[in-house]
Amino acid sequence: MKVLFMGAGPGAGDLLTVRGKKLLEECRFCIYAGSLISCEILDILPVNAQRHDSAKLNLGEITDLYRKARDENVDVVRLHSGDTSIYSSIREQIMELDKLDIKYEVVPGVSSFQAAAAALNVELTIPGDVQTVILTRMAGRTPVPNVQSLDKLAETGSTLCIFLSVDKIGEAAKTLSRRYGDGCPIAVVYRASWPDQKILSGTLKDITEMVKKSGIKKTAMIIVGKALDKRHAASKLYDKNFSHGYRKAT
Repeated sequence: MKVLFMGAGPGAGDLLTVRGKKLLEECRFCIYAGSLISCEILDILPVNAQRHDSAKLNLGEITDLYRKARDENVDVVRLHSGDTSIYSSIREQIMELDKLDIKYEVVPGVSSFQAAAAALNVELTIPGDVQTVILTRMAGRTPVPNVQSLDKLAETGSTLCIFLSVDKIGEAAKTLSRRYGDGCPIAVVYRASWPDQKILSGTLKDITEMVKKSGIKKTAMIIVGKALDKRHAASKLYDKNFSHGYRKAT
């Protein structure tokens, strides 16, 4: 028996990995992350699979379910939204599984920041200008170290993908304007890849009012930086005068 921590992707069923789909098709015991997992994904489960919504459970209750599955000798598919490597809380669950000597495996998924970038039709890096993408969030009930504050991160000039913070968009825009300037492009993508996906594109100067009017208060990705402006020089990769291990310059 083992627990398979699986990234269910951003929402759309066809953005689930092939490995993930196979695991769901064979699943007998699933713990999933409530409203963050689409019905399209959950419908892949066999009709007789046990289903448990973790949104209603604390860590102790989730651990009890792992014990139950162990007693029944069935594998558990533990579904988290997006990819398990970012803000998924698998660490604390793994610690409990280690105590119980229950085996586990991690199956990656497509992150919401990737789905948001795809919805915007953008590359998050710019040749010779922006070569770093930072995944972060603003402080809320979960604190953020001062050295990782938006103001500090903005000093790098990187593309910022900000999770779990759209309710603080005014504070974010004000802070980032000091480093990026009021005219810096910013986008808010609500429920990327879901049928009700919404995209707000603007600047640090006007995005707060746009978000306020839209009524978006959660489940949105914020992307900020020059990379959102598609008018940049091309990379050298396909330049006819650029040679590399597979092609000679012409």
